[in-house]
Amino acid sequence: MEQARATRAEWTLSSDADLIARIVAGEADAFVALMQRYNRTLYRAARSITGDDGEAEDVVQEAWTRAYAHIAEFRGDARIATWLVRITLNEALGRKRRARPTMEMDDIDERPSGSVIMFPSAANDPESDLSRRQVRRILEEAIDSLPALFRAVFVLRAVEEMSVEDIALQLKIPEVTVRTRMHRSRALLRKTIERKLSASLSDVFPFDGVRCKRLTDRVLATIKTLDERR
Repeated sequence: MEQARATRAEWTLSSDADLIARIVAGEADAFVALMQRYNRTLYRAARSITGDDGEAEDVVQEAWTRAYAHIAEFRGDARIATWLVRITLNEALGRKRRARPTMEMDDIDERPSGSVIMFPSAANDPESDLSRRQVRRILEEAIDSLPALFRAVFVLRAVEEMSVEDIALQLKIPEVTVRTRMHRSRALLRKTIERKLSASLSDVFPFDGVRCKRLTDRVLATIKTLDERR
């Protein structure tokens, strides 16, 4: 028990193989560490298929449950991330097929949906943080406006940086189809983002809030110093 406690703080630095070995040995906290490592990846993968926040969470929950039940069967032929994403995509696609029995892999769902893709944002000040959130929101909405299977390819390739080969295997489509959808996704995103940004040009280069006050304070301090010298 003491040995387990001593190593828990190190699990974030442990390799995937070490975590898997500990999970198979029955250490529940190792599974928590694995989940924390790949939750975002699986959520993005699920969300790219479902187009819905809540449904994506349900998919990830089920995927983790299945992964835990079969973790001892993982042989390391592929990366654990690839294995987990495959389980997640199978669950997400299975739900879509059950909801729409006639759906084929090449069907394109062009319905827009809510935002979810999370991009990192380091806040330096309130204005910078707001700008980042606004840009992220535009990106999220643009990604969500993509046809469903284009969105899946784009998220897996551009956001999760999976290889074309892995995406083709995961989605069961030819590699050339992955490349074609990626190319078309970028073109569609460019048009969408340009349209959204053109409506915001009047708000570029803001200078208010904290920055405005900071400059005002500096000017007032300078003026006060000059007055005192007269």
